[in-house]
Amino acid sequence: MLRPLTSALRLLRPWKPLQTRGCASDGAARGREIQVRALEGPDQGITEILMNRPRARNALGNVFVSELLEALAQLREDRQVRVLLFRSAVKGVFCAGADLKEREQMSEAEVEVFVQRLRGMMTEIAAFPAPTIAALDGFALGGGLELALACDLRVAAASTAVMGLIETTRGLLPGAGGTQRLPRCLGVALAKELIFTGRRLSGTQAQVLGLVNHAVAQNEEGNAAYHRARALAQEILPQAPIAVRLSKVAIDRGMEVDIASGMAIEGICYAQNIPTQDRLEGMAAFREKRPPKFVGK
Repeated sequence: MLRPLTSALRLLRPWKPLQTRGCASDGAARGREIQVRALEGPDQGITEILMNRPRARNALGNVFVSELLEALAQLREDRQVRVLLFRSAVKGVFCAGADLKEREQMSEAEVEVFVQRLRGMMTEIAAFPAPTIAALDGFALGGGLELALACDLRVAAASTAVMGLIETTRGLLPGAGGTQRLPRCLGVALAKELIFTGRRLSGTQAQVLGLVNHAVAQNEEGNAAYHRARALAQEILPQAPIAVRLSKVAIDRGMEVDIASGMAIEGICYAQNIPTQDRLEGMAAFREKRPPKFVGK
């Protein structure tokens, strides 16, 4: 049962900084459907993935998926990324789900290949070594909700964020992880009810059920969930990055096995944390009653 843990712990291999990083303000990045921005100043360590496909309401098309996979592949190697935040550049929409117009032009074989790529993208998000947060300031439907479910944490606008795995209303079923991640998030019976009925939830309803961590009142700019998600990321920044990443591995891998195996996974993660400079720094800071200065080593 513990064999998959080796690949999960690849986060401990030496990190390499990115050679370049596209920013939302860069001219070359403006036309891209996925834009990456590293925040600075007190927010240094937070990196944002900005979904920017306004004409299709951030629908999951071939270009969108390719660019997001490319961004994830680069960012997972960057030691400066302490928290990865997913947000939308399209007001009122997080992600409207699959691009059905594009999919109508595909053959059955092409649809199968694309859905496999989509499922692989969600797996890459879920396996990202640093904590991930989805800021839901608008609709997150079908694959859009599956993308949010692949993140570690979710923040939603209370009344303007509408969520649901609505594929059954289109004669489909969730194909990007929704049938697996939703029951792990909410429990089997409730997940079945939401999937069977195609029901949509407001941000407030989603918080009551435990689908999102926080639901906040929307502001005039339409980005209240983003600001709350950013504040949540700021709470993570001061923590020891290796300990946070290993905690994520222990939780995610531990949930897949029985508790005895989970305890063994926790032990493996703990053992890998013992020789780190961050652990020694944390102990010294506690002893000297000062804030720790973690370096991620």
